[in-house]
Amino acid sequence: MMYDQEKSDLSIVAVKSVNKGGQPSAESMERRERAEGNTVENHTCRTPSRESGFQGLNRVRQAAKAKKKEKFTALLHHIDVELLRAAFSWLKRDAAPGIDGVTWKEYEQNLEANLIELHARVHRGAYRALPSRRKYIAKPDGRQRPLGIAALEDKIVQRAVVEVLNAIYETDFLGFSYGFRPKRSQHNTLDSLAFAITRTKVSWIWDADLAKFFDSLSHDWLIRFVEHRIGDARIIRLIRKWLKAGVMEDGKVIAGEVGSPQGSVASPLLANIYLHYVFDLWADRWRRHHAQGNVIFVRYADDIVAGFEHEADAKRFHAEVQQRMEQFALSLHPEKTRLIEFGRFAAENRAKRGLGKPETFNFLGFTHICGRS
Repeated sequence: MMYDQEKSDLSIVAVKSVNKGGQPSAESMERRERAEGNTVENHTCRTPSRESGFQGLNRVRQAAKAKKKEKFTALLHHIDVELLRAAFSWLKRDAAPGIDGVTWKEYEQNLEANLIELHARVHRGAYRALPSRRKYIAKPDGRQRPLGIAALEDKIVQRAVVEVLNAIYETDFLGFSYGFRPKRSQHNTLDSLAFAITRTKVSWIWDADLAKFFDSLSHDWLIRFVEHRIGDARIIRLIRKWLKAGVMEDGKVIAGEVGSPQGSVASPLLANIYLHYVFDLWADRWRRHHAQGNVIFVRYADDIVAGFEHEADAKRFHAEVQQRMEQFALSLHPEKTRLIEFGRFAAENRAKRGLGKPETFNFLGFTHICGRS
């Protein structure tokens, strides 16, 4: 895969490799057309995807866009049988069952009655979240990644709530946030990074990974962040139920005190909300008010790449973002976070100083290399 540029003979060559977190290995090796400079702008969705067809959610979306400090106090009524039915249809048909043992096809056999009864329980406060079933998958480095497989009805309710919350948060999230968002993909992320490195003043790359992010995020901080925009106590209670449900492993339930199970339907959105307040807004202000040169950010879930024009900016940012993360129960992975000289002129500048070729870095399953087209 090669990201080439029109006005320079230097390109960024991305060689497919195993990356931290084990991203899917079916990434296209072809360069996508019309890569845009979308590391700063807010509305840069280019990948086609399903739009919400629910009129009520469209009104929520418009209100969220018009009133950035609006707190939504009445949202649960959007979780109706129609939305639950749609949420059920969006789930994977062949997904593994949770501790309830109920599969998608089994639930479908009496779908309308099941959804009506589920809707009633949600609205009268009788719905209870079940613990997720613990499952482990192998990571490229030989370690095991823990996943939490939710019960089917928990998936349905989570998917419906995510649809409602997306109507609000998609107007808030910044342009350099890409992971697990509607209309955005890994291709968009890689395009944005390639554009930033080859078309803006980037001479240093800060490649960061958060250590055990999904296992570490604070429930208290997460709820406080959600409450900036969500004032419906019933929605907050649903989120608390999912966070506190815990996981079942070897027949024992482990209570959820911190973190959000990877694999749950709601976790990606909750993670984006957490990092929106902990990292995105803070980093955007930092580059506007403290950086001396050009700074770019690209974030896909808890994988972050920042590009800097000046090494001094990069070093100051690294020190300050470490302190920022620690304030919110997070930490940078010491082995997967590093600063390297990288960009259009990195090879030339290093050669003048008698140094070797620029180092490489991995992002979303690709090894990025400074090379000549």
